Amino acid sequence: MNIENLLSNKKVLFSMEVFPPKKAGSVETVYKSIYGLRSLAPDFISVTYGAGGSTTQREKTVEIASLIKSEYAIEPVCHLTCIGATKQEIREKLSDMKKNGITNVLALRGDMSPEGSRGNDFAHSSDLAGFIHEEDPEFHIMGACYPEKHPAAASMDEDIKNLHIKIDAGVSHLITQLFFDNENFYAFMDKLHKEGIDVPVEAGIMPVTNKGQIERMVTMCGATIPPKMQSLIDKFGDDNDCMKKAGIDYAIEQIDELLAYGVRGIHLYSMNQVDTTKEITEAVMPLINHINNN
Repeated sequence: MNIENLLSNKKVLFSMEVFPPKKAGSVETVYKSIYGLRSLAPDFISVTYGAGGSTTQREKTVEIASLIKSEYAIEPVCHLTCIGATKQEIREKLSDMKKNGITNVLALRGDMSPEGSRGNDFAHSSDLAGFIHEEDPEFHIMGACYPEKHPAAASMDEDIKNLHIKIDAGVSHLITQLFFDNENFYAFMDKLHKEGIDVPVEAGIMPVTNKGQIERMVTMCGATIPPKMQSLIDKFGDDNDCMKKAGIDYAIEQIDELLAYGVRGIHLYSMNQVDTTKEITEAVMPLINHINNN
């Protein structure tokens, strides 16, 4: 099913993300995670395309997405990155997706592969989105956005201008990078509305379950840590069990507030952690169901 159909039938989507293994031969661990998540019945599960351009992970993306669809009847979304890729490589990847019944793609620029560049046909995710749209209009093309500004953008105004380009190229659904302060998301949505961007935006939420994790994520994506979260890290950061409980509670509270605000979707960065994802989902799903049924 095209995600666009889900968007037209539900007030709020609930989705989650998994990632392929970094090492060859360990994909079974991801299958176990997906098996554990299947009962949560998310609207879709997205599969990343390999952090840092990992060839091992890239090769598993469609395989894992196909399993999600064929074995568990959950709609998959394939991440697809374009930096360093050729048009022919992207064309072959799209063909592979279609052969497996996958018509939803998250178009991303991505990071340069450790193996080096294979081509320079694409400079930005908007180039990839435009190519996908021209190659096969049946694909539902999703894109990423940054409530606190893309790290490479000079300003938020420039970042929103680039979002316009991405949407004009064929992106019709956005998922945010993770954030920990809902006020930043609200301000971002206000800016989008003022600039005439009205495509559905899902809020990307990642539960912080250990101190090292938050430090890595902030370094990678530039998300700020609000005082409330910093106090939790200061208080519980050296106690893994307490930090995990505090991080789960924080994510649940974040989601509840976003649902009250009227967000169009919640995208949970699961980090392949079944127990954490289940606890959050079971806590917020009653409210999501209430919104969708009324």
